[in-house]
Amino acid sequence: MEISRKQALILGSAALLVLVAVGGALYLVLSGGKELKYKTQAALREALPVTAAAELHQRGVRLTAPLKCADQPGWSKEDIRVSCTGTTSDKKPVKVFGSGEKKTNHAYYTILVDGRPVVQNASCLGADCRSKEANGRG
Repeated sequence: MEISRKQALILGSAALLVLVAVGGALYLVLSGGKELKYKTQAALREALPVTAAAELHQRGVRLTAPLKCADQPGWSKEDIRVSCTGTTSDKKPVKVFGSGEKKTNHAYYTILVDGRPVVQNASCLGADCRSKEANGRG
């Protein structure tokens, strides 16, 4: 049986398409399909006071004012790092730390109230956690 040039091109294209699809699926399985919610230092710095305040509110902790956030020393485009400070309504100090690693697509959040961890190495805070649960990635 002889294959025409047209049939060979169609067969080759189909094989290439299957190879790309299998490669993409394999990548998603190996990477876990995870992606950083906040991909830049500025995005994390802007979101962290809101998500951390929501997380604290869910846990019954009230703040006297919005959290103030700043870049942590040593941050880079690949390893973003932000910290926030504030005070609870009963005058306890609050410290929030957020980080994201683009190489691993992992995010970590820790919240300390009066030096004690309220949240430790969580992958999300506040409404970000609910949106992950809704997408089946909680």
